[in-house]
Amino acid sequence: MSLDLTLRLVEAVGTTAAGSTVLIDVDGPGDVEVAQRWAAGSNNTVLAVHPDAVEIYRGRMADPIKALSPDRRPGYRLWVYTNFHCNLSCDYCCVSSSPKARRRIIATDEFAQLVDEAGSAGVEELYLTGGEPFMLIDLDERLRHATAAFPTTVLTNAMVWQGDRLRRLEALPREGLTLQISLDSATPRLHDRHRGAGSFETAVAGIRQAIDLGFRIRVAATLGSDAGTSEVELAAFFDELGLSADQRVVRRIAKQGSANAGLTVSRSSLIPEVCVTADGVWWHPVAAADPAMQVNDHWAPLADTIEAVRSEYRAHRIAGDVLASTFPCA
Repeated sequence: MSLDLTLRLVEAVGTTAAGSTVLIDVDGPGDVEVAQRWAAGSNNTVLAVHPDAVEIYRGRMADPIKALSPDRRPGYRLWVYTNFHCNLSCDYCCVSSSPKARRRIIATDEFAQLVDEAGSAGVEELYLTGGEPFMLIDLDERLRHATAAFPTTVLTNAMVWQGDRLRRLEALPREGLTLQISLDSATPRLHDRHRGAGSFETAVAGIRQAIDLGFRIRVAATLGSDAGTSEVELAAFFDELGLSADQRVVRRIAKQGSANAGLTVSRSSLIPEVCVTADGVWWHPVAAADPAMQVNDHWAPLADTIEAVRSEYRAHRIAGDVLASTFPCA
């Protein structure tokens, strides 16, 4: 057992209040195993594994859901795939979206019903994704209904804002709405390699356009093994744009959909974020086309669906079968 890591665990957990959590930096699977053994022997719990840290809960969990911070509990966020078709064919897309993908659109009236039920089901935030949501010419109707009820984020590549779509974008409410725009590098090389030639310049123009229109934005990068120094270069570019820490997301490629390499995910290894599509309910938005990750073939009633996901998560954690990880889609 690593003496340095053990000393850090003793010090950090020892100064953490019972029932609270603390992050401990780790370097690879070996350190994770050390932390797990130490926690088991000291009557503490490894709650989750993050890319560069383990999260230790001081004490033993009576309820694994309550051990999570409120904003990470299943059902706090509700993810909705408004559609699956997209103007791009990214080679790592977790749901294989493309211009030829089956559209699987959630109709406006069903979307409104879903949002209305979400309020009584305890949802606090709404996230819309795709596909490219702005491919739906009437997305603005959905966004108005959503933002009237919850803080709402819509994920987009910011490449289709022309003509009537631009006019509808300009008329959207600014309050309660965040545009999360995809950008994988600070120069065209990496971004265009995965998303298509010319997509970088259009995405950057879209970012600046959204800022100029007064929208709150967040910029999200998806990085694989070929990223090199892209994360450092992106940080400098984000600084140039004036983005705060909570307006930046860097995530890794998951081995889902079109991706032939990346992080392997499963229901037992992911902290769930309830996700609704036209085909049903899924454990997490990163795996919303994986049959093994489908929870149900319909979302209603939403409160029951969320409770079913929570119950399964409890069972995985109590069994201690696999340490759960977060996957930051936003």
